[in-house]
Amino acid sequence: MTSPCHIRAFAPQDAEAVARIYGHYVLNGTATFEETPPTPAVMGERFTALSEAGYPVLVACGADDVVLGYAYAGPYNTRSAYRFTVENSIYLDHQHHHKGIGRALLMALITACRAEGYQQMMAVIGDSNNHGSIHLHRSCGFTPIGTAQKLGFKFDQWLDVVYMQYKL
Repeated sequence: MTSPCHIRAFAPQDAEAVARIYGHYVLNGTATFEETPPTPAVMGERFTALSEAGYPVLVACGADDVVLGYAYAGPYNTRSAYRFTVENSIYLDHQHHHKGIGRALLMALITACRAEGYQQMMAVIGDSNNHGSIHLHRSCGFTPIGTAQKLGFKFDQWLDVVYMQYKL
């Protein structure tokens, strides 16, 4: 990693930074199919609910505890038979790519999910042209298991969803 960071649990005061990071991708990218950026209050509620449900929610911070990215696990599916499978999500400040932060976050998330007894982690990656996320997941040991074609419609184009799986 070329940029030092430390990883810690999400705290409510991180909601504004997390909303800013995610909002950039909502407005400018196809990694998420959300089309309206959630407010800091909404992001805080989402992450607090995940944390209270026992899912890991992590942030990577640089100097002065500035949030550079985040990753979390949540339910892959709400049916009880899926209770040992999680879905991950990871976003970095768009100015901090290619510094090892994403890899550090994803590996920390994998470790946290293992510690909680989860067995499988799914990556549901928006846009089959999202080469950065696909490469990151592959480099961390995820296996591609399929692509659903033209599943979402954003920015006047149909977008695929890439599915990848990691045995915890």
